[in-house]
Amino acid sequence: MRIAIIGTRGIPNHYGGFEQCAEYLAAGLVRKGYEVVVYNSHNHPYQEKTWNSVEICHCHDPEYKLGTIGQFLYDYNCIKDLRKKKFDVILQLGYTSSSVWGWLLPRNAVVTTNMDGLEWTRSKYAKPVQAFLRFAEKLAVRYSDFLIADSTEIQRYIENKYNKKSCYIPYGAEIFDQPDTAVLDEYKLQVNQYDMLIARMEPENSIETILDGVVKADTDRKFLVIGSTNNDYGTYLRAKFSYFDNIIFCEGIYNMNKLNNLRYYSNLYFHGHTVGGTNPSLLEAMASNSLICSNDNKFNRAILQNDALYFSNADDITYHLLTGNKSESRYLQVLANNKQKIIDNYTCETIINSYADHFESIVSARVKIYQPKELGTEVSFLLENS
Repeated sequence: MRIAIIGTRGIPNHYGGFEQCAEYLAAGLVRKGYEVVVYNSHNHPYQEKTWNSVEICHCHDPEYKLGTIGQFLYDYNCIKDLRKKKFDVILQLGYTSSSVWGWLLPRNAVVTTNMDGLEWTRSKYAKPVQAFLRFAEKLAVRYSDFLIADSTEIQRYIENKYNKKSCYIPYGAEIFDQPDTAVLDEYKLQVNQYDMLIARMEPENSIETILDGVVKADTDRKFLVIGSTNNDYGTYLRAKFSYFDNIIFCEGIYNMNKLNNLRYYSNLYFHGHTVGGTNPSLLEAMASNSLICSNDNKFNRAILQNDALYFSNADDITYHLLTGNKSESRYLQVLANNKQKIIDNYTCETIINSYADHFESIVSARVKIYQPKELGTEVSFLLENS
């Protein structure tokens, strides 16, 4: 089976959740014997033609010049290249800037789309943009043969909104149990003597609310903000909190060993995401022995259940910073429960197997639809004539 993965800036991950998913998924599928092509931005830091036996196809990405409109052109360039090649499955991660080109997706392949979160609810978007994203969501449903939901809440939304079934496949993470304090030396940190967050600098990730709470708490602990500030909101946050010495903007860190160690040795790990389903960074925090303080919403509660601290405003943040001490025995069971959730439901191998099963089933289903019953053969006209 030959599989194309589109909808990301590329692998190895230098950006966010979909890229992290594409990274471990593509490598895992190759290990299982599939041929996998991942589409990368032409200016991705990794410029080789293969990565861990995954084929890399670089397409022109003018986002760095044109801004958001460049994302649409990048997706168009990827789909245009897809049409020149033969694939059995096209996995589309997200739809924000690609669904307008859905009518161009080659029909001799099965298209399955991970519907991500509810993009149109993101607070950074103006009303006209939110209206467009609602439209883009409809187009994604229309032009996809099958749909994937990364959380049960998203799955429920798709069925209620569009009367469509979707395959539930969350993201994955690996248990981190080999910590090394050398990473702390690099950042001049001490065990359990700092708090942190990892997120893209976007309003819906509650970063300003969290940092307002940090300022009110006025503890002696350092607070790490990990994520690129190379956008307007990031610039705003740096300026607003530049006077507080304990708040440290670390920019983006993409070395997984460093991230895991920083999470492992932190006191409180803040997860402020308010939009979407199962967030990869949340699972990675659970797998890294983090005591999580999460935004209180149905997506996060569906994963964490009672094994987290929750916040709704800056005062909640302040309270947890002043009272939450990871070293206390009352949190041992919380940490153990989250680790067990990863082992039972969210290991990368489990997710890779789920995607492989999904691909096998949808290709099989598509082939059966096109089998001429009167011939009683396994011949399918799908790939040649659709």
